[in-house]
Amino acid sequence: MDIITILENKKQRRALTREEIRFFVRGAADLSIPDYQLSALLMAIRLNGMDARETADLTMAMAESGDMLRPDISGIPVDKHSTGGVGDTTTLVLAPLVAACGGKVLKMSGRGLGHTGGTLDKLESIPGMKVSLPEDEFISIVDRIGCAVVSQSAQLAPADKRLYALRDVTATVDSIPLIVSSILSKKFASGAQAIVLDVKAGSGALMPSLEASKELARAMVEIGHHAGRRIVAVVSGMEEPLGSHVGNALEVKEAIDILAGRAQGPLKHVSLFLGAQMLIASQVANTQEEALALLNGALDSGRGLEKLKQMISAQGGDSRVCDDLSLLPKAPLIRPVLAKEDGFLSHVNGTALGLAAQRMGAGRVRKEDRIDPAVGFVMEKRIGDFVKAGDALCMLHARNEESAKEAEEKILSALSFAKEPAPRAKLLYALVTPDGVTDLP
Repeated sequence: MDIITILENKKQRRALTREEIRFFVRGAADLSIPDYQLSALLMAIRLNGMDARETADLTMAMAESGDMLRPDISGIPVDKHSTGGVGDTTTLVLAPLVAACGGKVLKMSGRGLGHTGGTLDKLESIPGMKVSLPEDEFISIVDRIGCAVVSQSAQLAPADKRLYALRDVTATVDSIPLIVSSILSKKFASGAQAIVLDVKAGSGALMPSLEASKELARAMVEIGHHAGRRIVAVVSGMEEPLGSHVGNALEVKEAIDILAGRAQGPLKHVSLFLGAQMLIASQVANTQEEALALLNGALDSGRGLEKLKQMISAQGGDSRVCDDLSLLPKAPLIRPVLAKEDGFLSHVNGTALGLAAQRMGAGRVRKEDRIDPAVGFVMEKRIGDFVKAGDALCMLHARNEESAKEAEEKILSALSFAKEPAPRAKLLYALVTPDGVTDLP
């Protein structure tokens, strides 16, 4: 068996055998196949696709290319994964909330790249917070307090690390078989037995088309189900930032505000829906109503915020931030972006807003770029709101005036206004289970 034959087979639209898939995945992990041949194969897969059996074989081969954790914890280890968006801070809300209800949240997250924020970057804005932990310590924290959020270790799914880096620079990111295998291989390797997927749809999402998002959700649920995991997917909206805060320390602040009972809104609503699915998947609750009652009880009692404090302390961070937000990094320049005209906010280019935050220093253009944890912006208006000229559209948190001015221009160009009222952006589109797709009201 050789890589040239495998390349030729996929070029000719032939399905790859399980042995062929294992061969090239092993070559990606041990560096025996060079980048240029792997890149050619990724492009052939992007153009010609893979069937369900090939995608399942690719997922398992990537998961088994390194360590496969089998965490010895009480309860069913559950994980949540989002396909990425702007102001998407659900992990910081629901991980401690689910743990406060008795769940065991075993969460490996990523860093931001491009217009989407990264959970690890957000957590690292908390003084002292460690996201790189030995696997045994990670599992011990989950068993002891119910949740931990860490980075993927070098020993987990090493083939995925190499293939993802190549996909990012070869225009092959938007391939459903490659997305499915990348996401699920890491979840399988991390030991999660229950998985809730948050598949975004909209202008700020990886898959802007609703149908494409549903197709991706169906594919991941099918593969996860056949692999023996308890798995569901929620298709949720990303027509505008989910939370009002965009930027690393700002998003930590918003999560704390929700857990402390000071904030409402779409971020809380979606977090509760996802959290309920996590409790059901991990058999802590039997129904959506029962799960929501548990989550709201954890919010109202303060147990969710207390669990976040425990997680921060267990990972070396300063948990006092939960009571004193002034301990989070703060930008030296805070000023509003003012509306130029009267009208209803009718459309938001979510990707453009994410890129504006990235340019301010809240995200990376390259993986080696340093994050500025303090910068970003807080949206004051949402789609459907009426705005008068001179109203604050958002509050900029910038490093200097030059950065603020550039961000202001990008934000203004990302917002559209109309004379007639615009409908509110939809937050939840569908729930996808192994039994099918249910559209949500």
